[in-house]
Amino acid sequence: MEARAGRRAPQPKDDGRDLREVILAATRGLLDERRFDELSVADILAAAQVARGSFYFYFASKHEVLAELVRRAIARGHEVAQPWLTHDEPDQRRASVRHGISHGARLWREEAPVLRAIVENWRTDPELTTLWRDQMAGFTAATTERITSDDATAPGVDPAALGAALTWLGERLYYLAALDVAPFADEDTLVEVLTHIWMTSLYGESAR
Repeated sequence: MEARAGRRAPQPKDDGRDLREVILAATRGLLDERRFDELSVADILAAAQVARGSFYFYFASKHEVLAELVRRAIARGHEVAQPWLTHDEPDQRRASVRHGISHGARLWREEAPVLRAIVENWRTDPELTTLWRDQMAGFTAATTERITSDDATAPGVDPAALGAALTWLGERLYYLAALDVAPFADEDTLVEVLTHIWMTSLYGESAR
């Protein structure tokens, strides 16, 4: 694999375009039509209409392009999770949990090509492996902290394990929805099922 060229060289110029953003946008567009494992750097160059040297000025590989697209998508995910992570009133729990799940489903719908790509390819590249594990660990840690502060878990259930289970379950069901797999392709069904699982697991059925 080619190493990054010209890290200390002047930034490439191409008619005033921000080439880094052009490359990211071109890759995002390609993912609307094709799987990530089908894409080559040459495909991205053709779609972005940039030179190979310009690509490698910004990115070491197509995996690094995907990593940046994922970081941007996941940053939105952390934002929508805040209501439940920061709420204080017990009577707001269900509404805030549902809010986070609903917005998570919307994020996956809007960013389906990128998020499908990371779920399907995070074990194929060391950087992607680290990235996805770290992102999921971040969601797990935030969920575990909220669980612990609520004293919500049943006796004998490890809060960290429960937080991880809920986080990875969400990842899998959102992914199935992004693939249009029934019944999770129906967003209302997906949100209601996940909300029920979270509320039952954390607070008991009486918290409905």
